[in-house]
Amino acid sequence: MRKDFSSFDEDIALTDLTLATLGWQPFFMSQLEIEELETLTPTRIATVHRDRVVGLSTDGPLELTLDPGLTTGAVAVGDWALAAPEQHRLVRLLERKTELSRGTEYHSGERQLIAANLDTLFITTSCNNDFNVARLERYLALAHDALITPVILITKADQADDPDHYRDQARSLGRDLDVLTINAKSDEVAGHLQPWCGVGQTVALAGSSGVGKTTLANALTGGHALTQDIREDDARGRHTTTGRSLHQIPTGGWLIDTPGMRGLGVAEVAFGIDATFPEISELADQCKFRDCGHETEPGCAVQAAIKRGDIDADRLKRFKKLKRENQHATETIAEARDRYRKLGKMYKSAQSRKKR
Repeated sequence: MRKDFSSFDEDIALTDLTLATLGWQPFFMSQLEIEELETLTPTRIATVHRDRVVGLSTDGPLELTLDPGLTTGAVAVGDWALAAPEQHRLVRLLERKTELSRGTEYHSGERQLIAANLDTLFITTSCNNDFNVARLERYLALAHDALITPVILITKADQADDPDHYRDQARSLGRDLDVLTINAKSDEVAGHLQPWCGVGQTVALAGSSGVGKTTLANALTGGHALTQDIREDDARGRHTTTGRSLHQIPTGGWLIDTPGMRGLGVAEVAFGIDATFPEISELADQCKFRDCGHETEPGCAVQAAIKRGDIDADRLKRFKKLKRENQHATETIAEARDRYRKLGKMYKSAQSRKKR
């Protein structure tokens, strides 16, 4: 089997890793059987290719093929797995503590994996026309639903006349929400982000192109994050890009690079939306009618709060828009899953008749 560890910088001592520095926690240990603990090696997935994955273990990088029943489409960067290093096999994926995914595959009922076992999502925007509160709320909903800590980073603060204006808008989007205005090219930026990048902690950057994610990634990793996608040869000799990879941070944490992560569809994230708009979702329980649309219904606690100036009317509009999108997408996914289950049963029935 070919060895391709080009995604890892030679200056990083990947052979000196421990499970703790890789982000191993009791949550993952509790999933292991005694026999697995004795015969298999815990491995953190660092890159996912078309027909194989590369993981990091206490023995260093491992290139692995997947056992029957597993596909690379079901594996995310940041996953923990059990491997048989001598056979270069990935045997079993462990349950994820957190999972960031987007609900765009409505036609098939599948969610597209972004990253696994994240602790913090750095939601990145800038002090210019890229700043968009509706987009920030969308990212916040996805992070909250996955129980991942969101931190908003507003770059290009050095180029803005009034960076505090952007910071104050972002802070209004959540209770106790961490918001930082930064210059991504500053020598101090890694220090500002260090509280979320300690030993074993895993972070990811999300946001539009051009807001400085690559600059931030290089600042966090000491220049080791790739600025271009990793490429691999497929069976026909063409090149395809791998969009996500795991990079070590000098302070002991890990960065999952997500260059293709832009606007994300919401689906099956009702909890996350409520957590992003707590001042609305909490009042909704006080409305006179359980199915209150928060428009002209009598006894609407949300509309009463708007009249008092406690809730911004535009924020309610964005809340309702996300709710509608989430409901439609969730129903569509449920229908697609049901359709695929029925097709699977029909296929099995047809195969059974043929055997007779």
